[in-house]
Amino acid sequence: MTRLPRTIRLDPSDRHIFAHAAEPGEWAVPGTFLFWGRAPDSLTRKEAIAFRSGFLGVDSFGHSTLVTVQEARPDERAAMVEALADQLVAQLGAPSRDIARPAAEQEVALAESLCADHGIGTLIALHRRHGEDGEIREQFRTLRPRDETAFSASHLMGHDRAFQFFEEESEDHVDLFQLRGQD
Repeated sequence: MTRLPRTIRLDPSDRHIFAHAAEPGEWAVPGTFLFWGRAPDSLTRKEAIAFRSGFLGVDSFGHSTLVTVQEARPDERAAMVEALADQLVAQLGAPSRDIARPAAEQEVALAESLCADHGIGTLIALHRRHGEDGEIREQFRTLRPRDETAFSASHLMGHDRAFQFFEEESEDHVDLFQLRGQD
């Protein structure tokens, strides 16, 4: 078993803020590759929101603000890679599934690495921005329940925060444009 991110919808806002929202329960990847080579001022308002905070649902190719860490069997992981490869062909014009598969594998491996050190049920949020050098920067925040003893032992008598935020930064990427030029 491995751990992978699944989309989650805590309220209906994703359906309003994204051009196309992922369905709850889809396997997800960061999906930063959708924005490489695009100038920030070329994005529509909803694309800019997806750039800033959207994970990419593999089945729908829609976005989700949050994902949750879930266990996945090897066959589920393999199916996720194949589904993403199919989407890269259908949505982005990759020449074939065989050419798209290594890019899909790399993106799923990145998603897997985001979940590896987190407990089942941990929520992960994403924030992207363009750095001064033009490169895309990502920060991942995890939300997980605090230790139950913190509530009872707190001087705030149970009115402490229910979640803690943790930031991680990643600059991994897959060059789909390079892969597209392969025969």
